[in-house]
Amino acid sequence: MTQKIPQHILDALTDVEMPRLGQEPDFPENAEIAGWNIPVRRSAAIVVGSGAAGLRAAVELKRRNIDVSIVSQSAWGGTSACSGSDKQTLHTANTADRGDNFKEMARAIRSGGAMDEDTAYIEAVGSVRAVASLQFLGLPLPQDTLGGTLRYQTDHDEVGRATSCGPRTSRLMVKVLAQEAIRLEVPFFNQTTVIRILTECRDGASRVTGLLAVRSRNQSDENPLGLELFSCPTVVLAAGGPGELYRDSVFPNGCFGSLGLALEAGLEVVNITESQFGIGTRREGFPWNLSGTYVQVIPHIYSVDADGSEHHFLSDYYRTTQELASNVFRKGYQWPFHATRMLDFQSSLVDLAVFQETQKGRRVYMDFNRNPEPVPGDEPFSLSRLDDDVRTYLTNAGANQGAPIDRLRHMNPLAIELYRRYKIDIAAEPLEFAVNNQHMNGGIAVDIWGRTNIHGIYAIGEAAGTHGITRPGGAALNAGQVFGTRVAEHIAAASRTAIQLSECSTVAISVEIDRIKQMLKTDVGLPIKTIRHEVQARMSDSAGILCRSDEVAEALAAARALNQSIRAAGVACSRAGEIARAVQWQQMALVSEAVLAALDFYIRQGGGSRGARAICDPAGEALPMSARGPLSDMRFRVEREQDKSEQILVRLEGDQMAITTRPNRSFDETAKAFFERDWPAWLTGTIFDLDNGMVGS
Repeated sequence: MTQKIPQHILDALTDVEMPRLGQEPDFPENAEIAGWNIPVRRSAAIVVGSGAAGLRAAVELKRRNIDVSIVSQSAWGGTSACSGSDKQTLHTANTADRGDNFKEMARAIRSGGAMDEDTAYIEAVGSVRAVASLQFLGLPLPQDTLGGTLRYQTDHDEVGRATSCGPRTSRLMVKVLAQEAIRLEVPFFNQTTVIRILTECRDGASRVTGLLAVRSRNQSDENPLGLELFSCPTVVLAAGGPGELYRDSVFPNGCFGSLGLALEAGLEVVNITESQFGIGTRREGFPWNLSGTYVQVIPHIYSVDADGSEHHFLSDYYRTTQELASNVFRKGYQWPFHATRMLDFQSSLVDLAVFQETQKGRRVYMDFNRNPEPVPGDEPFSLSRLDDDVRTYLTNAGANQGAPIDRLRHMNPLAIELYRRYKIDIAAEPLEFAVNNQHMNGGIAVDIWGRTNIHGIYAIGEAAGTHGITRPGGAALNAGQVFGTRVAEHIAAASRTAIQLSECSTVAISVEIDRIKQMLKTDVGLPIKTIRHEVQARMSDSAGILCRSDEVAEALAAARALNQSIRAAGVACSRAGEIARAVQWQQMALVSEAVLAALDFYIRQGGGSRGARAICDPAGEALPMSARGPLSDMRFRVEREQDKSEQILVRLEGDQMAITTRPNRSFDETAKAFFERDWPAWLTGTIFDLDNGMVGS
């Protein structure tokens, strides 16, 4: 990247203006249910969520002449449209330098364990199609003069399969897909919050029949809750992850996802013990990941206590200035916290140190106008005194400027421009940050076509639990595109059409309405703020990067008690506008219990540290060291190899979380396709396995 880029180019990649939605279709009919008059719309398929994955599914369904509609809590307000990093990454097959090997790529995607081998291969081979489709729609992925896509190395990526449009890659993906959905005239119902999945038992199997949603502007004497009914035989859940689960989070505000909704409907969820945590600016201001060039320019990191005194705390952890500076740099492509990287003075000591400072009540900053302070007794910082890999990278990048801000201006001026858009000038003032929750790798359990354990329900994107323990940076964006397309192909092959409301359906809807009415209380229920504070504080303090068996067990008991209180007393809802939030926080409390139940199960079974969580244990085999000696409180269990080969499933049964395990699905790398033999399966639709209606059956 050249040093001077015209302002209009910087603006186009940071100020990404989203398209305006067209006029919303009317609800063509109403139904008298439970004494209320509720608007009804019938569709062959409903996509819940308007991020990159959901829009891909909707576009592909519409292209296949499926009557599809999108229902969204907030158009362009979710994680895809509002989150990112310095160079937000899309991880796909490498087409720039030497081509790629899909089987090797699949091994890399699933290398962290607890991931289905067939899913990894699907994501690898499908990535070429996904990128080509995005480029066709106008996604400005960078190329060299011969047409190869520019690539670089990202987290858990030893080959260099990452590419980027800049800090707003996923927002640009949302934009081009939204423009296509609007061009195709896909009906879009905005400001609409789905609160119940409706199902019925038919032919011995549970099947989806529709969705119950809330929209405050629909509230009237005849419809006090502002309910809407979407009658459909197919639902694609694409509402992202449970962003509100943690206090310390880079998720945009109001991202609840659909895990609580899924649990209440009887869907199985998987791998919800696995999340990503890393350094970033908090959601109270402008939530953003501080990966890539933000740390590769090696800014000074320090904390400030209540008295205003600065603390050069990283020198308590690293032995030399060179070691300190080199590991700050490595956070660029080793961004997520990983327990094993606390060992041998590696880069996750940075995360640990930052977390410890915030636990002391101190505020932590990056100063891009200062190079790192020297470790006491050691030589001062110098670009010539860095580890070989770090020095080579900066030399190749031409980043030999004296100050971090000048190196950043040279390497990635978009990183500076982005914060300026939110009235934060990192060229003029230090940037406050912390260790935050960033992504849930687990989610709803699906098969190779995105099917769940309930007939007609699919899950994609972060809503789906396909990502295993760790994943290469940007792999989630690719997975959403790949499975958005596969889900559409499968739904089109099934040829489902809109369904009529049956007497059975209206009775089931009446039951759900009664449950919602019983849960919502005007004054005697638990306040939303109380539930939010309790859930978020418990998850951040007891289920973050450092977990201890007794603390997780105590947190689980408290989470169960909170849900019992909600069932007994309900949630206080004094205003019409609070109805959706009240239901979402009731469901988020349920998600919290599910995550803690799975985590408690894993720890009690002897599970060790993996991914973004260190399981601290006085008898643990691994002991992190610091410049001041052993970090005895951080001694942790190492991961057991056998745990990589299975996944933890959770399902809500009554009021209890039922937990089971299953082995990863395998993929035979020796099997080879043969055109004449395998073509008939494609022509006849046998590949879609339509007779097998749900995952695991």
